[in-house]
Amino acid sequence: MDREGTRSEDTILRGSSEPDIHMSVDWRGRPCKPTKHGGMTAALFVLGLEAFEMMAIAGVGNNLITYVFNEMHFSLSKSANTVTNFVGTVFLLSLLGGFLSDSYLGSFWTMLIFGFVELSGFILLSVQAHVGELRPAKCNVSIGVVCEEAEGYKAWIFYGALYLVALGSGCMKPNIISHGADQFDVKQSKKLSTFFNCAYFSFCSGELVALTLLVWVQTHSGMDLGFGVSAAAMAVGLICLISGSIVYRNSPPRGSIFTPIAQVFVAAISKRKQICPSNSEMLHVTNATSGTNTMISNNVTLIHTEKFKFLDKACIKIQNNGMTRESPWRLCSVSQVEQVKVLLSVVPIFACTILFNTILAQLQTFSVQQGTYMNTHLTRDFQIPPASLQAIPYMMLIFVVPLYETAFVPLARRFTQRDSGISSLQRVGTGLFIATFSMVAAAIVEHKRRNSDKMLSIFWIAPQFLIFGVSEMFTAVGLIEFFYKQSIQGMQSFLTAMTYCSYSFGFYLSSLLVSFVNKVTTSTSTSTSTSGGGGGWLSDNDLNKDRLDLFYWLLSALSLVNFFNYLFWSKWYSCNPSLSHSPSPITEPRQLVLDDLEKQTSITIINYNTNR
Repeated sequence: MDREGTRSEDTILRGSSEPDIHMSVDWRGRPCKPTKHGGMTAALFVLGLEAFEMMAIAGVGNNLITYVFNEMHFSLSKSANTVTNFVGTVFLLSLLGGFLSDSYLGSFWTMLIFGFVELSGFILLSVQAHVGELRPAKCNVSIGVVCEEAEGYKAWIFYGALYLVALGSGCMKPNIISHGADQFDVKQSKKLSTFFNCAYFSFCSGELVALTLLVWVQTHSGMDLGFGVSAAAMAVGLICLISGSIVYRNSPPRGSIFTPIAQVFVAAISKRKQICPSNSEMLHVTNATSGTNTMISNNVTLIHTEKFKFLDKACIKIQNNGMTRESPWRLCSVSQVEQVKVLLSVVPIFACTILFNTILAQLQTFSVQQGTYMNTHLTRDFQIPPASLQAIPYMMLIFVVPLYETAFVPLARRFTQRDSGISSLQRVGTGLFIATFSMVAAAIVEHKRRNSDKMLSIFWIAPQFLIFGVSEMFTAVGLIEFFYKQSIQGMQSFLTAMTYCSYSFGFYLSSLLVSFVNKVTTSTSTSTSTSGGGGGWLSDNDLNKDRLDLFYWLLSALSLVNFFNYLFWSKWYSCNPSLSHSPSPITEPRQLVLDDLEKQTSITIINYNTNR
């Protein structure tokens, strides 16, 4: 009885009737040893993959508009939309990668499989760029000649290669972050925060090499060799991943991650006519009787909160005299319902970051085209490729990110008592505010360029990249840390994928916004023009005729409105108390659960052995 009682208590504290399902395992499926597996040593291999994969994908994505415009001969607006749709698809597919990882494959095998898919896409792009018969005939678009656009099998090969890269990269991205973070215990919040900053440093390093070395190779040696270097970088990244396999801590997949979420909504709807008890202690506490895998956030049983009270009806236990237990589709635990509440609560925070990534889309498309209309000569014989301007913020961030980790975080920690210095929500908000000034700088510079009597130096557009680089350091890292710490046990990759999904929606919104602005401004210009002509702000292939400056002003106004919207939702958001980490986070979650169980004296907890 003593052994059974101990086992029952351990089951309650961990929130599952299958203790082994939460256990990290090594590459052979055996329980991990703290002295041998995980930690920063294992995370370094993941950071290596992050740097090389980012180098490969950035080498293609950041200069893709030049290749599409000059080699595929698409119009400027179609070229911009091709790039934004590609990048949007990469990040949207991160949801698929997160789902497959958490449900069936595990993060390591998901990264390995889709890493080779991405590698095959890079190879196919390189082959098409090298073989002239697979591309339209050469034509000088810049002199106003109407060139043959890629069609038929040439377009199919291009899109096929491009979206193989998108599929592979998208499915890898959330798993790189979550697999690296899984090498640490969630209670090690200081080490986790350091890892997220290191991951962003690896991201910046990969971007910097891509935007300098790879873009220079593409410009001076051809896109075929540039795409080939991307393929080589991807291969090195896969070698890094495989090399660390024997020291990784791996989280086993748990089956369908959506089933527990669906159960909550089905149970709440089926009991919609029931009245919630005034005392939350009367709600069903544990799903130990059902034998199903409930959702537990980072191994912590969540306590009841007052948000979304409609969902509490899923926890109402129907009294009956029979011995029949209620189905898990009709009765859910408080902790299971609370995790769904957490997911619903983070949706507005997620939505507020979409416009931030729409601004990023402009820097990778129109701002690159801006550079082609400016003086790119650094010296008489050396020219700067316009796409390499995106390297400027990463040159700065290579020094700023370590400074942030070693100087700002310890200083802020003295005042806030937080291991990460400032909260992840504060970090996101800071970045959203700063991003507005990136578009303000872009609008001012573009207005000056259009009205200048002489060609401006390309360095005039550097401030918009620098400002956005600082804002991204705050928002991107803060958002990833925020989602990972709110994640469900066994759902870390999918929740991390929501961060990348924000990128996806931002780039898709960019495509819609460009088309919408073109349509509206074309109609307005036509109706007000005395000659019956007139075009939209972005309707020409010539930025000297377009009004890109007005488009930038529009984005800066939308960004400022979005920031105030974020302030409202971040104030409205409040995490479940069980997810709060005090300066002594090691004991807090356990004590919260014990206190909660002591209060619930009216509920009989059936032990693990009886359930079987």
